[in-house]
Amino acid sequence: MKNELTPEDRMMLDGLYWWDIPTLFRCPIERDPGNVDIGLVGVPHSTGNGTTERDQHLGPRAVRDVSAMSRRVHLGFQVDPWNTCRIADMGDVPLPEANDNERCIERITDFYSELDKAGVRPVSVGGDHAITGGIMQAIAGEGAHLTNGEKAAFLHFDAHTDAYEQVPHFLGAIKSAAHWAAYLVRQGQIDASRSIQIGMRGNPRTLDWWKTSTDLGYEVIPISRYRELGMEKTTRLITDRIGDAPLYITFDLDCMDPTVCPGVANLEAGIQGFQVDEMMQLLRCVRGKNIIGGDVVCLMPTKDHPNKITAHFAAAVMFEIISLIADRVKN
Repeated sequence: MKNELTPEDRMMLDGLYWWDIPTLFRCPIERDPGNVDIGLVGVPHSTGNGTTERDQHLGPRAVRDVSAMSRRVHLGFQVDPWNTCRIADMGDVPLPEANDNERCIERITDFYSELDKAGVRPVSVGGDHAITGGIMQAIAGEGAHLTNGEKAAFLHFDAHTDAYEQVPHFLGAIKSAAHWAAYLVRQGQIDASRSIQIGMRGNPRTLDWWKTSTDLGYEVIPISRYRELGMEKTTRLITDRIGDAPLYITFDLDCMDPTVCPGVANLEAGIQGFQVDEMMQLLRCVRGKNIIGGDVVCLMPTKDHPNKITAHFAAAVMFEIISLIADRVKN
């Protein structure tokens, strides 16, 4: 084609969110897992939440729209992930039965099973938190390539534990956004004894609201305990507990304070959540770990500010996870 762009022109245009066809972080579209090291995946799923907050399926498109404006290199790690690994936007998980949560979880597992076979480390954007169950059924535990058949450890940021076996379903959804953290342990994909749930501050419905997590063996660090421990003790606890286990990071945006991330599915405004700088420090404490993937979930674009601040922060968390994986590869 005529009017070809110079590298300088390309760099200028690639940073404009409104230019050309949106992909995650301006990565090329690639459907073949054999050509990818880190696969960026959209999971436009809303029916695992079971509430009226059903617009979470719009999350992947919202992040694609803004992620061109995200950082291109990680100065703290001194890594350029895009030139360290083969990173591509692998599109969205196809969910033709979108109103059937259980069928969607099966389709998510089938999609990620193909990535696992090829050794692709997925970094995903949802979608509600039910997607994590579908992903982990494919990439951890018996038969999984990315963990060599081992269970994975979770680093789970959230205002809620999502292990609520006190209720048998969430408005009809069984493998729901409220249950994945429990059933993955019972099924053998997650080792709770190596896992941490941090940031919990959600409105409790009963006095034993976190009991399932502690019974299963998770280390639960509610926001109040985090404030008591402080950053140094918390990060040491996280790194010591995970050890050398294959690690998956799952990040619910509602762990952040609503002033930072207003566009989330389950706002928790009664107790202050995480701020940006402390969250980045918490994420970076697992630098060097064997991170097999991660996800960012519960973005509600229809409730975001006009400047799309929650979508921008979702992209920032994705970039941190991508950089953590690329940094491990580089070193």
